Amino acid sequence: MRLRTRSRGSSWVRRTSWIVGVVAISLSAACTAPEEEAAVANAVEEPSVFASLEPGWNTFEPGGETTCSDGSPFHFFARPGDPEKVIFYLQGGGGCWNGATCDRDGQPTYSMTAVERLIEAKPGEERPEGAQGGIFDYTRADNPLRDYSAVFVPYCTGDVHLGNRLAAYEAPAGEDHEAHEFTTEHKGAVNVRAALDWTFSAFASPETVFVTGSSAGSIPSPYYAHVIKAHYPSSRVVQLGDASGGYRRQTGSARPHEAWGTLDVVADVPGLAALASEEFNYERLYIEAGKANPDIAFAQFDNAEDGVQLRFLGISGAGADSLEPLLDANRADIAAAVPNFRAYTAGGDAHTILQRDTFYSLRVGKVLFRDWLAALVAGEPVDNVHCQDCSVAEIDT
Repeated sequence: MRLRTRSRGSSWVRRTSWIVGVVAISLSAACTAPEEEAAVANAVEEPSVFASLEPGWNTFEPGGETTCSDGSPFHFFARPGDPEKVIFYLQGGGGCWNGATCDRDGQPTYSMTAVERLIEAKPGEERPEGAQGGIFDYTRADNPLRDYSAVFVPYCTGDVHLGNRLAAYEAPAGEDHEAHEFTTEHKGAVNVRAALDWTFSAFASPETVFVTGSSAGSIPSPYYAHVIKAHYPSSRVVQLGDASGGYRRQTGSARPHEAWGTLDVVADVPGLAALASEEFNYERLYIEAGKANPDIAFAQFDNAEDGVQLRFLGISGAGADSLEPLLDANRADIAAAVPNFRAYTAGGDAHTILQRDTFYSLRVGKVLFRDWLAALVAGEPVDNVHCQDCSVAEIDT
């Protein structure tokens, strides 16, 4: 299988192999068989997958079984930095699991199409509209992840990157459309697998891999941290879930993972078989991955009254007046089973932090989130942080 690749703002310029290019080997004629000499002579040197990356964000369209929910092509992005330090980032964008929430002709509760391109601000230049912020703002000297290589996995499948199912739904009638049947490609796990395969081919054995995601992308991040650690057993793996810690045991009427085929996805992964059960829930992704990987640093960030999480709890039938008690209960369950789990709970009702400019200015008391995350990723010990007055966020001006 081969990938089509392009750099930001350019046309398709080359084809990059899924596997590392042929390495020329010097063999003496005295100890090489004639057929081996011919094979070496005819071998064509290709640049490694990492060396073939152009500066800035490169776009890859893996094809095959990858797809967005409506059948449109899936693509992902990669940016070269230090090959010993890698970010694997899963984008968020809601979720859907029935005819009403997935209906593309109605009011779907998820992002249906992948972000077309990533815009990067240049040092010393005015920041262009739509440029990535937070940990992807490479103009800031205080960005603790500035020198990392990055793989950015867009989200367009409505299944929190954990689906592998073509689902058939019936949409209810709306003001401008009749009831109708339709299908949704919940192939998020297939898409992530393609991005992982590319990552494994580009980085032989990095020193550090930071596995993270925001909103819907944060939910599966402990699961994919387990998958990445299995491939890179000697690498230091750090995980952070950004803004999904309050989905308490899916106590509502909705069981979205059943629509997505998630149990079949997790059942195929060695070490996490216990996830494939009727008791599946999001906090168990941390618990089972943590039990299997005591040397991974697991972590969560949430605003205590995240309005988006409260809204999705309501959509699922598990409405709550306050998110903070759900966050605290989930984190107590995870911490009891995973000693190396840490959490940062900020005040306010904002949703996500990693791509926001407030990544650099949000604090709880004396602990700036930027500094807390920098220490976590560097392998330094960090404490749990929890807001006192959780009704408002503390932001430096």
